[in-house]
Amino acid sequence: MLRHLYSLGWLLAVPLAIAYLLYRSVRQPAYRRHWPERFGFAKAAAPGNGPIWVHAVSVGETVAAAPLVRELASRHPERPLLLTHATPTGRATGGELFRALGPRLTQCYLPYDLPCAVDRFLARQRPACGLVMETEVWPNLMHAARRRGVPMAVVNARLSPRSLARGQMYRGLIAPAIAAFDVIVAQTEADSERMSRLGRGADAVSGNLKFDQAVAPDARERGARWRQLLGERPVVVAASTRNGEEALLLAAWRDRVAAGDRVPLLVVVPRHPDRFEIVANLMAQALATAAPGARLMRRADLESAAPGLAQAPLLLGDSMGEMQRWYACADAVIMGGSLLPFGSQNLIEANALGCPVVLGPSTFNFEQAASEAIAAGAAVQAPDASAAFAVALRIAGDPAERGNRSGAALAFTQAHRGATERTLAALEAWLGAALRPPR
Repeated sequence: MLRHLYSLGWLLAVPLAIAYLLYRSVRQPAYRRHWPERFGFAKAAAPGNGPIWVHAVSVGETVAAAPLVRELASRHPERPLLLTHATPTGRATGGELFRALGPRLTQCYLPYDLPCAVDRFLARQRPACGLVMETEVWPNLMHAARRRGVPMAVVNARLSPRSLARGQMYRGLIAPAIAAFDVIVAQTEADSERMSRLGRGADAVSGNLKFDQAVAPDARERGARWRQLLGERPVVVAASTRNGEEALLLAAWRDRVAAGDRVPLLVVVPRHPDRFEIVANLMAQALATAAPGARLMRRADLESAAPGLAQAPLLLGDSMGEMQRWYACADAVIMGGSLLPFGSQNLIEANALGCPVVLGPSTFNFEQAASEAIAAGAAVQAPDASAAFAVALRIAGDPAERGNRSGAALAFTQAHRGATERTLAALEAWLGAALRPPR
């Protein structure tokens, strides 16, 4: 009964969903594309073996899934692969990461959780099995998968205390959907325990797949080239910043400049491309106040080696898919999403390139990784944006501390690798049964 009410709610919300796509497309035109897929009308799978389906909602989940997808492709060469997303940036990231797989890998959007849409999607794609990254739990999708006999697993599963509280509010809807998974592989024991409070704990604990992410072959070389253009001075990167965080950091930057302090170059890389121009305006206003006459530099200026880069006080990283390059040219990183209550973005990727990370107070999306990084000396936590900026300046300006924390960051990520193998081991029997040819 509850799921039927939920379905009715989705049906009534379809006009709002379309309005949302139109709104997002104003700043991000990619939201105008592939609308039929969001209602289950993706191109049907080719005849033959059903694909191994992996759902990765956006950029972070897609990057985390990369080692697992490549292993699945290698171990099951007879199977096509289907990769679904919810955002254009996730889709674009998947296209770049898995280009080498060619036509063997198909991408589309996961449809909205309307009964007719998810059933149509499963009927057209005929997946042999489905693996959901992290904890994307859609009641109608899970009901349709169970009814059609599609084996389902969730991997790299996490459930923050905040998500648990929301899940408990709708336990009658969420608990049956979680129970419909055949296998759950959680990141941590704490995630498994929280999931058990919704009725279904994990079958195995793997660690975080993000630790197995490979460093792009050209990341360090490109970062070093950028660093040469930026001059002989410390560089602080504010990575994957969220709405409201840039204003706080720029206020801290202005205060330091006004006090006459020697301030490193501050690079701001917003999380979402539709906010690039908003952040550019904020940075231009900060320059007009604190450094009249200085020009805001942007990513394109690095490509053209524009004059003045070595003296620029602020630089906007308005590009996608280049975060590792930004980390490779940084002396310290302030992690976006942690300064305001967003739960933090991925500190693991920065640590993997030897970057000391400064975290704000909000880290619930990376609860265990953050606490372990802090204990290892790979990260430092600050109570607010102003304090985070001060800590980043201290690390960037102190070669000894920077070197020690850089070594700790590399050791921390190396010590936590292996989640992909542990995940595949936990899935081995399930995958074997799901992919076994019918008699």
